[in-house]
Amino acid sequence: MSTIIITGASSGIGEATARAFLDAGWTVGLIARRADRLEAVAQGQDRAVVLPCDVTDPDAVEQAFDGFVEQTGRLDMLFNNAGMFGHAGPIDEVPVESWLQVVNVNLTGMFLCARQAFKHMRRQDPQGGRIVNNGSISAHVPRDGSVSYTATKHAVTGLTRTLSLDGRPFDIACGQIDIGNARTDMVAEQHERAIAAGQEPDPSMDVKNVTDALLYMAGLPLEANVQFMTVMATKMPYIGRG
Repeated sequence: MSTIIITGASSGIGEATARAFLDAGWTVGLIARRADRLEAVAQGQDRAVVLPCDVTDPDAVEQAFDGFVEQTGRLDMLFNNAGMFGHAGPIDEVPVESWLQVVNVNLTGMFLCARQAFKHMRRQDPQGGRIVNNGSISAHVPRDGSVSYTATKHAVTGLTRTLSLDGRPFDIACGQIDIGNARTDMVAEQHERAIAAGQEPDPSMDVKNVTDALLYMAGLPLEANVQFMTVMATKMPYIGRG
């Protein structure tokens, strides 16, 4: 039995990934703040473990990971996915409170969850596991008006590299998936707003392309690792965006 914890599992890419891993036979720990949404994802799934948790709360994160491992016996993988965009606009229009909130969720939240995953993977028998951080196209090339999101996603790349290095002695592999315009409810809403404003919506792709990529990364033996993977709509303006 393989086990995974997915953060931000109540909607979007996190929810789609949770459903894909459950369908593939994994035991899946579901982390997000909205317990009712997690219960909906878990409905009818006896291998789903609902773990309502704010990823910015160190104690809550520790309790969620400890509780999952106590119930399942081990943690094979973490998909560190929870994130938010925050206020859009030039830096002088970004409220400090919005900046701090985005840093708290996108960076500190990922740190706290990776910290707990690393703790368990290092000490379990057999030792080891896999951590996959959700970066972004913006971990490489920013969109305009995205200072908070872009800064945190660049920082996530540093987190990924350091975890990959620090995990080597313990058979902990760490990689990053950078996703561009997967069709989730959030992207659908962006498309609707673009159309309403008379604009051409950005190209997008089926979210299944993302979940298939994650299942591939998860299926590798720990002696192999996808360090960075970019999965994006072929025609989106990424190459040459800068």
